[in-house]
Amino acid sequence: MPIKIPDNLPARESLLSEAVDVINSSYAERQDIRPLKFLLLNLMPKKVPTEIQFARLIGASPLQIELTLMTTKSYQPKNTNQDYLIQFYKTLDDIKHLFFDVLIVTGAPIETLPFKDVNYWDELCEIITWSKSNVFRRLGICWGSQVFLKIFYDVEKHILKNKLFGVYDHQLLENNDRLLQGFTNRFPMPVSRFTETRKKDLNDEDLEILAESTLSGIGMVRSRRTKDLYILNHLEYDAETLKDEYLRDKNENLNISLPENYFPDNDDQKLPINRWRPYAFLLFSNFINEVYQDVPFDFGKTTKLDM
Repeated sequence: MPIKIPDNLPARESLLSEAVDVINSSYAERQDIRPLKFLLLNLMPKKVPTEIQFARLIGASPLQIELTLMTTKSYQPKNTNQDYLIQFYKTLDDIKHLFFDVLIVTGAPIETLPFKDVNYWDELCEIITWSKSNVFRRLGICWGSQVFLKIFYDVEKHILKNKLFGVYDHQLLENNDRLLQGFTNRFPMPVSRFTETRKKDLNDEDLEILAESTLSGIGMVRSRRTKDLYILNHLEYDAETLKDEYLRDKNENLNISLPENYFPDNDDQKLPINRWRPYAFLLFSNFINEVYQDVPFDFGKTTKLDM
């Protein structure tokens, strides 16, 4: 089954060009099934590339999935037209009476700020608290994972001396987890961050490290109880995402190093190869299938979560 997104969402054309199975809203409503409802809290400045990256992965599932886009009300991003947000994005006020199977919280380019200095931190805490009763499972990406770990477990992030930037091999630590079926013991994952989550801080027995790198640290953590997943890095990235970031900073004369293990022969004139995409599709497929098996059919009507 395909992914359901707004009929006139600009990302639709890009997804269709990649042969992602996208369904029209009117057709989806005629199908006699309950679609999984995903809520994407997109905190990235450039909304459309992030929409495409996650819709691509979600749309590869054989299940029908309805994707709702969400933004914050207390902060207006500078890189996205306000009319675009009004047309395609919801705030908590719009959807707080609804129930969702999955909430995805993306990264954001504010990770060096203390959490409480983020100008929409209070609203973000409200959204995460709301999700305890209205969302079945949560998925955090990079800073989004650090947000979940801070709010749920009071885990702090730590500023690194140098930015972690490149593609790093990660070792699986728990091979019998359903999320990791089909994975090899080592797999690559893009990393782009100025902070880290330290292993010694994950002292809550509920938290289980699934993958880590000797060079870039913890890669994936999940809750044993809720099965929420926290990905500290970026399996969703396109092949040239790190390249675009590198060239942007280089052109602005910022202190930026060549991404490690990324450009062929470390030559930034050569096109990078997306070695991590098969694992991204596999992880999201496993995650979606697990949610489908675990979530009650009438979630939101009779089910309340115990967080």
